Amino acid sequence: MLEKDKYNLLITTIEKTFGKAREKVWQIINSELLITYWQIGKHIVEFEQHGNIKAEYGKLLLDKLSTDLSAKFGKGFSRTNVVYIRLLYITFPKSQTLSDQLSWSHYIELLTISDETERNFYQYQTILESWSVRELKRQKSTGLFQRIALSKDKNEILDLAKKGHIVRNETDLIRQPYVFEFLGIPDNNLFSESELEQKLINNLQLFLLELGKGFSFVARQFRITLNNRHFFVDLVFYHYKLKCFVLIDLKINKLEHYDIGQMIMYLNYFAKEQNSESDNEPIGMILTREKDDVLIEYTTASVSNKLAISNYQTFLPDKKLLQEKIREILDN
Repeated sequence: MLEKDKYNLLITTIEKTFGKAREKVWQIINSELLITYWQIGKHIVEFEQHGNIKAEYGKLLLDKLSTDLSAKFGKGFSRTNVVYIRLLYITFPKSQTLSDQLSWSHYIELLTISDETERNFYQYQTILESWSVRELKRQKSTGLFQRIALSKDKNEILDLAKKGHIVRNETDLIRQPYVFEFLGIPDNNLFSESELEQKLINNLQLFLLELGKGFSFVARQFRITLNNRHFFVDLVFYHYKLKCFVLIDLKINKLEHYDIGQMIMYLNYFAKEQNSESDNEPIGMILTREKDDVLIEYTTASVSNKLAISNYQTFLPDKKLLQEKIREILDN
């Protein structure tokens, strides 16, 4: 008679082996598909150039290619796909710049981005954070590149296009603003801090995506008791890359100086009472609908704690406006 535990272990071992093999096969197929599409795109562009084909005839060429290739090979050569195949070669003239970690669907999303700096950022960031196509779409629509880039200078923005956004300290965590469009709350709607907190918890997966890679949820309404008085941190996370607790307070009204003082108290408490020897200094993040930069400057002037304050909004940002601001930084 088979021993149940040993048999289950055998099943688990086979599952892992098969899963690894299937993943490897998928990577090989995906890599070959990308290179094949790139080569086909090269053939199309070279044919156009050698024949001096004008733009209006180029459209007819793509139509005919789509019809004939679909008849020969079936799926994969719709007119839209043929357009993207051609664009793949034009956008990435060196095949070495393509990544086999990204699918063709990822590259279709990347090819819709006209700005090279922005496109390169999303390519590297998708690899760094293992975004699905759906996650990549969401980050594009919320203007993630622009929201990160606004806090950086020209060289740092160009660096984003070469490496993606790598988190090294608390300033790298900040996005300006944070976008919670996934909550489905119209901007003019009134809601309480507890309602906002509950909605973020209900959409924790999307909230973690917005916060960025490295966050692990610890607790909500974490209680701190001092001299029989209770205080509550709205949300507590642990950042496994920075190896520290991240405390988040949510404010639906204009930020006041005592809100900052309260967060400083939380940080000092965690540093003494919650940190282990291997933990780094905790980071505090206050997310507010409205902040006063002058008040923040004077309130935090001599503060040694790691503290970040950022706006949030419940609707998608104006990407054109953000793009203009980034272009100003790069042009200057």
